[in-house]
Amino acid sequence: MKFIIRLAINMVALYVAIVLLPKYILYQGNWIDIIWLALIFGLVNAILRPPFKALSCLLIVLTLGLFTLVINTLLFALTGWVGSQFGVGFELAAPWFWSAFLGSLVTTAVSLVLSLILRNELKGRRLKKHD
Repeated sequence: MKFIIRLAINMVALYVAIVLLPKYILYQGNWIDIIWLALIFGLVNAILRPPFKALSCLLIVLTLGLFTLVINTLLFALTGWVGSQFGVGFELAAPWFWSAFLGSLVTTAVSLVLSLILRNELKGRRLKKHD
């Protein structure tokens, strides 16, 4: 169940980024492509985020956490590149770094808000009904 909720959060976050940033994120796909893109996004983040953060721990500390924005940008750009290789209709406009930076900001913000709203479901807890 957590996987489906996390996938839905990624789908909504990517969709919001696509809608809000049409000059930076060039998207010509449908909902099935967004599902595939959300899967790619989740895999890229699950596999590469921990080693990137571990390797750049000193930079993250020295920049008071701001280097995580660079990591998010690079992972978002990698998601876009992998997605374009699979033909999901997702492409970053030039200059790719700023497009990926803005896209990662939007997806991070939307994911954070939705994760806070759905935190009980993500932890596996259910709200108790009072009689």
